[in-house]
Amino acid sequence: MTMSEVDHSGLDREEAMARLAEIQQAILVLPEAEQAQLREWFSELDWERWDKQIEADADEGALDFLISEALEAKEDGALQEL
Repeated sequence: MTMSEVDHSGLDREEAMARLAEIQQAILVLPEAEQAQLREWFSELDWERWDKQIEADADEGALDFLISEALEAKEDGALQEL
């Protein structure tokens, strides 16, 4: 078994797919209010991960080009008021 066949939980691909199918079925039988709570939770989780990724990128300097582009646009008078 290769590393690509094992996910982070230690399950192989087949086990992971079976587990995912079980989770999907469990979600389908939830009342609408609980599905809405789950959507909200996933959305918050996505935003938290996004924030962490942006912070890591900023710390690594991966976003420095944006500062350069903004300063260039300012010098060229190409910035627009929001």
